[in-house]
Amino acid sequence: MQCRLLRGLAGALLTLLCMGLLSLRCPLSRSPKGEQEAPGPSPPSPPPPLSPELQLQDVFIAVKTTRAFHRSRLDLLLDTWVSRTREQTFVFTDGQDAGLQERLGLHLVVTNCSAEHSHPALSCKMAAELDAFLASGLRWFCHVDDDNYVNARALLKLLKAFPQTLDVYVGRPSLNRPIHASEPQPHNRTRLVQFWFATGGAGFCINRKLALKMAPWASGPRFVDTSALIRLPDDCTVGYIIECKLGARLQPSPLFHSHLETLQLLGAAQLPEQVTLSYGVFEGKLNVIRLQGPFSPEEDPSRFRSLHCLLYPDTPWCPQLVAR
Repeated sequence: MQCRLLRGLAGALLTLLCMGLLSLRCPLSRSPKGEQEAPGPSPPSPPPPLSPELQLQDVFIAVKTTRAFHRSRLDLLLDTWVSRTREQTFVFTDGQDAGLQERLGLHLVVTNCSAEHSHPALSCKMAAELDAFLASGLRWFCHVDDDNYVNARALLKLLKAFPQTLDVYVGRPSLNRPIHASEPQPHNRTRLVQFWFATGGAGFCINRKLALKMAPWASGPRFVDTSALIRLPDDCTVGYIIECKLGARLQPSPLFHSHLETLQLLGAAQLPEQVTLSYGVFEGKLNVIRLQGPFSPEEDPSRFRSLHCLLYPDTPWCPQLVAR
């Protein structure tokens, strides 16, 4: 009698145990109608939404100059292309100027940099430009010199062509080969590195995605330190950081121009397509674009005023013949 009772209790316990185990398995094997399925890999996160189409107000244009060139160079820029891009353009200089301050307001940035044309002085200004851009929150940084004309329409067209997902560094190489530099290493050793860079004399642009990655070598005093480390000027240092430290690459563009190339080779029909142009003396001769009128070479030795009237014939001081 006692044995049968024990066998009955054991059977009941086994039945309850099986039911309990089945109840634990059920939630993982129910039908798909709103019921729980077996866990699997999580779906990939959706990509971040793309920013709206690029506009000119998304671009930070930095002009590097020095106090000695405020009258001879900057007045010309303010009368021409800067008049069309004033809200996007910031002038970085090394000396106070009440007249220029009145015209530019907060868009004149007086740095603590030396007026010398030396590697440390030039790198100091480039550091100020990059810091101001990063603080602005804008999407593109473009650097030019005070002898450049910036064609805002061509610039915007070029920048729009790059996918937002890429790290972009675009400009005109200064040389037809990579430059070499000695990079200091531990234990008093050096390593030879080579990289391409865009010449600052023709201008170049960097998107924000890439500029943020440059910060460990380029923000605050770090840019000047990096320049001193490789003993090269500011535009070379930009290329070094981007190519040697970040592994990105210069996107060469023939649409940027400096006074170190033969500007007369550009035809008048090509001028509206160029992003930057320049002027100066090269090999002892005046080096300017070839453009007929509306101002004579004596009235407009740089040809910037004539170029501006070609691009913007509605400018009030352009001859009426051009505006028709």
